[in-house]
Amino acid sequence: MRCTSNLLVPVIALVAGFACVAALAQMPTYKVGRTPSAEETQTWDTAIGPEGKELPSGSGTAQEGVKVWAQRCAQCHGADGKYQWPLRAHPPSGGKAPLLAGEKGVIVGRQFATTIWDYINRAMPLGEEAGTLSADEVYGVTAYLLFLNGIIQESDVMDASSLPKVRMPRRPAAYK
Repeated sequence: MRCTSNLLVPVIALVAGFACVAALAQMPTYKVGRTPSAEETQTWDTAIGPEGKELPSGSGTAQEGVKVWAQRCAQCHGADGKYQWPLRAHPPSGGKAPLLAGEKGVIVGRQFATTIWDYINRAMPLGEEAGTLSADEVYGVTAYLLFLNGIIQESDVMDASSLPKVRMPRRPAAYK
């Protein structure tokens, strides 16, 4: 009986110590920062889902996108999107053939075309100019990249209703 009580006291002390530490960790003690306003949250909450419900109005084709590509993208990705791996827009196969073992494709590796649109919209052109493309320019560049990879035709119009319907090579079967 005495052995049990000798073990019980340290165990109770440990449990109480952990409870105090957990309680302190939950307390707002740092007083750093502030809760963002609804307007600030909305500014950052711009993710585009697979269904494309959040896509803005606008449209573009590969024919229009190649012009934007030449002006805003070619200096980093090359005139035809094949320059500077891993920055190039498509794999060495050009999207016309299945990926070889170990070969990566920025475009064909995505499950949803809306992901490509979202990334271009947020991050391109790289650096301080990121996010400066208009919605029409982003639709055009997205269409151009999808065309380069053999996913759509050159004259296909990409917009808020057609882009989510693009059948990407690695799109899950659950998304029809």
